[in-house]
Amino acid sequence: MPGPLLTAGSIIQCAHGAPAQATAPNPRVVLSGQPVVTMAAPHVVTGCPFNISGAPSPCVTANWVVGAVRVLAGGTPVLLMDSQAICIPNGTPVLVTMTQPRVIGS
Repeated sequence: MPGPLLTAGSIIQCAHGAPAQATAPNPRVVLSGQPVVTMAAPHVVTGCPFNISGAPSPCVTANWVVGAVRVLAGGTPVLLMDSQAICIPNGTPVLVTMTQPRVIGS
Protein backbone atom coordinates (compact mmCIF):
# COMPACT_ATOMS: atom_id res chain seq x y z
CA MET A 1 0.00 0.00 0.00
CA PRO A 2 1.44 3.43 -0.85
CA GLY A 3 2.50 5.66 2.00
CA PRO A 4 4.97 8.34 3.09
CA LEU A 5 8.60 7.25 3.48
CA LEU A 6 10.19 7.25 6.94
CA THR A 7 13.23 9.36 7.75
CA ALA A 8 15.54 9.58 10.75
CA GLY A 9 13.29 12.40 12.00
CA SER A 10 10.09 10.33 11.94
CA ILE A 11 8.37 9.79 15.28
CA ILE A 12 8.18 6.07 16.05
CA GLN A 13 7.14 4.51 19.37
CA CYS A 14 6.73 1.03 20.78
CA ALA A 15 3.17 0.06 21.73
CA HIS A 16 3.89 1.23 25.29
CA GLY A 17 4.81 4.78 24.25
CA ALA A 18 8.61 4.62 24.42
CA PRO A 19 10.51 6.29 21.56
CA ALA A 20 12.32 4.24 18.91
CA GLN A 21 15.31 5.64 17.02
CA ALA A 22 16.83 4.42 13.75
CA THR A 23 20.29 2.91 14.23
CA ALA A 24 21.56 3.22 10.65
CA PRO A 25 19.64 5.57 8.33
CA ASN A 26 20.85 5.74 4.71
CA PRO A 27 22.88 8.99 4.44
CA ARG A 28 22.87 9.00 0.62
CA VAL A 29 19.09 9.57 0.30
CA VAL A 30 17.75 12.66 2.07
CA LEU A 31 14.10 13.75 2.38
CA SER A 32 13.17 17.06 4.01
CA GLY A 33 16.74 17.31 5.30
CA GLN A 34 16.68 13.89 7.01
CA PRO A 35 18.22 10.60 5.82
CA VAL A 36 15.77 7.91 4.73
CA VAL A 37 15.38 4.78 6.88
CA THR A 38 15.61 1.26 5.44
CA MET A 39 14.94 -2.25 6.72
CA ALA A 40 18.70 -2.87 6.99
CA ALA A 41 19.01 -2.13 10.70
CA PRO A 42 16.65 -2.30 13.69
CA HIS A 43 15.43 0.68 15.71
CA VAL A 44 16.56 1.06 19.32
CA VAL A 45 13.76 1.55 21.88
CA THR A 46 14.63 3.51 25.03
CA GLY A 47 12.70 3.84 28.26
CA CYS A 48 9.95 1.28 27.68
CA PRO A 49 7.89 0.85 30.89
CA PHE A 50 6.35 -2.54 29.99
CA ASN A 51 6.34 -5.27 32.65
CA ILE A 52 4.62 -8.62 33.09
CA SER A 53 3.25 -9.33 36.59
CA GLY A 54 5.75 -6.91 38.11
CA ALA A 55 8.76 -8.28 36.21
CA PRO A 56 10.23 -5.77 33.72
CA SER A 57 10.05 -6.85 30.09
CA PRO A 58 10.77 -3.64 28.19
CA CYS A 59 11.01 -3.30 24.43
CA VAL A 60 14.70 -3.06 23.49
CA THR A 61 14.79 -3.17 19.68
CA ALA A 62 12.24 -3.04 16.88
CA ASN A 63 12.96 -5.35 13.94
CA TRP A 64 11.15 -4.41 10.73
CA VAL A 65 9.31 -7.21 8.91
CA VAL A 66 7.43 -5.28 6.18
CA GLY A 67 8.91 -2.50 4.06
CA ALA A 68 8.42 -0.97 0.63
CA VAL A 69 8.12 -3.32 -2.33
CA ARG A 70 9.10 -0.92 -5.11
CA VAL A 71 11.37 1.67 -3.47
CA LEU A 72 14.93 0.78 -2.48
CA ALA A 73 17.81 2.81 -1.05
CA GLY A 74 21.22 1.20 -1.28
CA GLY A 75 19.56 -2.01 -2.47
CA THR A 76 17.41 -2.31 0.69
CA PRO A 77 13.66 -1.61 0.95
CA VAL A 78 12.84 1.72 2.55
CA LEU A 79 10.33 1.96 5.39
CA LEU A 80 6.87 3.42 4.86
CA MET A 81 4.39 4.84 7.35
CA ASP A 82 2.46 1.54 7.23
CA SER A 83 5.58 -0.68 7.57
CA GLN A 84 5.41 -3.18 10.40
CA ALA A 85 7.94 -4.06 13.09
CA ILE A 86 8.06 -6.38 16.09
CA CYS A 87 9.69 -5.32 19.35
CA ILE A 88 12.19 -7.66 20.94
CA PRO A 89 11.88 -9.38 23.45
CA ASN A 90 8.10 -9.12 23.99
CA GLY A 91 6.72 -9.18 20.41
CA THR A 92 4.62 -6.01 20.53
CA PRO A 93 4.23 -3.75 17.46
CA VAL A 94 5.51 -0.23 16.86
CA LEU A 95 3.49 2.86 15.99
CA VAL A 96 4.59 5.40 13.41
CA THR A 97 2.92 8.64 14.44
CA MET A 98 4.62 11.24 12.22
CA THR A 99 6.87 11.41 9.16
CA GLN A 100 7.55 13.68 6.21
CA PRO A 101 4.46 14.05 3.98
CA ARG A 102 6.01 14.89 0.62
CA VAL A 103 7.50 11.65 -0.75
CA ILE A 104 5.20 8.64 -1.18
CA GLY A 105 6.33 5.12 -2.02
CA SER A 106 4.91 1.63 -2.28
